[in-house]
Formats: sequence, structure tokens, C-alpha cells
Amino acid sequence: MIPSQRQGERDARSTDIPALRKGRDFVARHGETVFNAAHRLQGDAAHTPLTRAGFAQADELGRALREVLGAKPALTLWSSPTGRALQTLAVICEHLELDWHDARTDPRLIEIDMGSWGGRYYADVIDEVGPVMLPGGTLKPSPDGETYAEIAARVGGWLADTAEDPGDRLVIMHGISSRVMLGVMTGAAIDPVLGAPVAKGLPQGSVTLVENGRATVPHLGTGFAPA
Repeated sequence: MIPSQRQGERDARSTDIPALRKGRDFVARHGETVFNAAHRLQGDAAHTPLTRAGFAQADELGRALREVLGAKPALTLWSSPTGRALQTLAVICEHLELDWHDARTDPRLIEIDMGSWGGRYYADVIDEVGPVMLPGGTLKPSPDGETYAEIAARVGGWLADTAEDPGDRLVIMHGISSRVMLGVMTGAAIDPVLGAPVAKGLPQGSVTLVENGRATVPHLGTGFAPA
């Protein structure tokens, strides 16, 4: 597992909405992985490789971003340090004619830590505790895992620390953590059940553009949705 660098039990309501950046943020969800295909709870697992479908989704992401940004764009590259995120980034960078080795990684961009449920089959966990998918496609936190308020605190910290990034940037992330970060970035309301701002779920291989605090979806992926 990759350390999640939690910020303690800080309430998401105390997470300040970050100052608007001068550039645009393209926040993308990685492609399908072998865990996704096998219906296993992936969580913050470090290395679960893309399937062929996942590589195809990354290709589509790359083509879509090439249409928006053109070749060799001035783009700051960020990624979760997980293998699936970096694989997705590498494919995208081929289309953009950029060197993915120039990307920076930060463990605060990883997926929700599912504790002792991580890596297990959905069906097995459901047999023990009941449904793990909540309305709206979010995941029920495990008893020993990470809360949504903790995710909001860590991604909010990353946003604050990188607020001075110049120009446009691309960020490769995960299903749940990207939804929380997009919620923070756009000033979404606190979900009364989850205790954090959570944006609408999108399929794997999707990208959300955030500009001046407003979100649009320039490319909708074809992968598993929404978690």
C-alpha cells in the first residue's frame, strides 16, 4: 500500500475552498485495471495494471486531450504514484508528444484507503457486511479505512501546496479521490452522509476540466462507473 498521508480526523467542513488558479486543471480518471475487471476492491493498492480495455480508454483520453491542447502543450503533469495512474499518463503523453518522465507524483492523489477490505472481492465483503456501494456510486468506508473527510483534507492540502503551478496542468487520479477533489475545487456542498464535498461520478477514462471553479467534461470514458 502507498501511504495516504492523512491529515488526522479533520472535519471536511474546515477545508477551505482553494484559491482559483490562473490556469486550467484537467483531472482524469485512470483506465480499467485487472482488479476492476475482477470486481475486487482496489482502494490504495499500489500496482494493479491496466487491462487491454484500460489501455484503450487511455488512448481515447490521449486523443481527446490532443484535440483540446494540441501537440507539445505547455502542461504541468501530475499523477498519483500508483502504477495504473502512471500507465494511463504514459499513454496520454504519447498523444500529446510529452515525456511522461517529467510528471510529478504525490501520495495525496491516491485512491481511498479501504483498510482490511482492500484487495478483496466485492461479493465476499458484501456477504459479510451488506452493500458497500452507496447511493450515487460512492464506496462505503471500511471500519479501519479512510473517511471522506480525511480524503478532502489530504487533497485540499495538495491543492493548497500546488496553487502556484503555472498555466494548465493534467492530474491523473482515481474514482473516489478525484470526486472528492473536484468537489473541493468547485466548492460543492458537503454530503450529509459522507461529510465531504463529492462531485458526480464519471466512468474510467474520463477527464474533467476545471476552470475558474467551474467543471465541464470534455471527454467521457467508457470504463466502469461510477466508483
